[in-house]
Amino acid sequence: MLNRYIRKILDARVYDVAIESPLTHAAQLSSRFNNQIYLKREDMQPVFSFKLRGAYNRVRQLSEQEREQGVIAASAGNHAQGLALAAMKLGIKATIVMPKTTPEIKVNSVRARGAKVVLIGDAFDEASAYAQEQVKKKGMIYVPPYDDEDVIAGQGTVAMEMLMQHSASAHAVFVPVGGGGLIAGMAAYIKYVRPEVKVIGVEPDDAACLKAALAADRRVVLDEVGIFADGVAVRQIGKLPFEVARECVDEVVTVSTDEICAAIKDIFDDTRAIAEPAGAIGVAGLKRYVDETGIENENLLTVVSGANINFDRLRYISERTEIGEKREAILAVTLPEEPGSYKSFIKALHKRNITEFNYRYAQGYDAQVFVGVQISKDGNERKHIVDELRAQGYAVLDMTDNEIAKLHIRHMVGGRAEGVGSEQVYRFEFPERPGALMKFLTSLGTKWNISMFHYRNHGAAYSRVLMGVQVKPEETGTFQAMLDEVGFRYWDETENEAYQLFLRGK
Repeated sequence: MLNRYIRKILDARVYDVAIESPLTHAAQLSSRFNNQIYLKREDMQPVFSFKLRGAYNRVRQLSEQEREQGVIAASAGNHAQGLALAAMKLGIKATIVMPKTTPEIKVNSVRARGAKVVLIGDAFDEASAYAQEQVKKKGMIYVPPYDDEDVIAGQGTVAMEMLMQHSASAHAVFVPVGGGGLIAGMAAYIKYVRPEVKVIGVEPDDAACLKAALAADRRVVLDEVGIFADGVAVRQIGKLPFEVARECVDEVVTVSTDEICAAIKDIFDDTRAIAEPAGAIGVAGLKRYVDETGIENENLLTVVSGANINFDRLRYISERTEIGEKREAILAVTLPEEPGSYKSFIKALHKRNITEFNYRYAQGYDAQVFVGVQISKDGNERKHIVDELRAQGYAVLDMTDNEIAKLHIRHMVGGRAEGVGSEQVYRFEFPERPGALMKFLTSLGTKWNISMFHYRNHGAAYSRVLMGVQVKPEETGTFQAMLDEVGFRYWDETENEAYQLFLRGK
């Protein structure tokens, strides 16, 4: 199997459209983690992603008759832009089917490269089904984003360049994993040429389809995937990539959203480039691996796989970075509602830098304070702060890992509502597009009263809502059945400690 892929990788003529991207030494990361860390800069490609390599290598294999029929793909991301450029270079008509939720920057980028864009549905599955219909009706050639030997071979040229650029020994190469085209091509080449080098896949912990497949020794379909790193948000690893991965991938590391945000900042600090979440996931995995293994004085390589990010998302990324770097603790602290309590509390923090302090007076109750505290990289400092405060008599809850605290509560702290009975709290995600919020509210109907509402959109494909609704206990089953019918992803957060402390009605 490897021989077949090696021949295809060596024959891949990707440089008609791609550049040989540089391998950059990450000086600051190397110093911080006591290893020599190198970044393969695929974010510098003409479409700001490695995807054009595989797309072009696949399209150039088409016969003259196939080229006349035109190519089509369903994609909301970098494959769309890569295929559009490949088709334009070869003079082939291209149609890209994208969900209506696709960020405008990506839609415009595809159109600018001469492809026809068709916007269908709210999710990738609907776009994919439409593309397959066009293949049957019009005989167009479907170009898959990862499950194809020529696509895999095109992506494998990333590893070919990397090993030529870095002739010294290497402990491991960390590769982002979505559908698996990149890691399959790179792993095949690395294990053929330098079998002693570890190939480590990196996935979001809420979209780890390769990790699940390797554990089961078969491809599995995840029930759902997180959408923050949309470029690697895939429910099932590709068939052909999995055949390579089970033979050539040494292990898979998973990382959180906060760790990905921190990695985006790390890349910026070393290169002044802003990676997209999927593009930074390799760095996040590399950092996790170093933390867990304690490895030192080794050469570690990874791929910055893309930089197609909406500017609007940077506020959210910046907000989560401090936590991802483990440099901020988020605490809920109970203070006596009396003069001088603030001064005593600040003194108890021993001059530590406060990043956030939220509070609203609630007559007759103790004060609940939402506070962010800057901490060092020392993993124990968070615990030390909590222990110190508790030793001084403060009731403290560490909310650093509480999702609704980070997404919603920090923007909502304003006191408790009086007289709100039977309140239940739900967190939602739904596709973002014009009119989406109205559609969401309309879908919920008018039977139950909304008692609290917080809506956030960060320029991404999905928006997030935290909603309180007055539902009697005996109606909970009926209410949740309605939510299931509406079809939005939701989580019951009624017992979440952040809500209980700061927002629950009295």
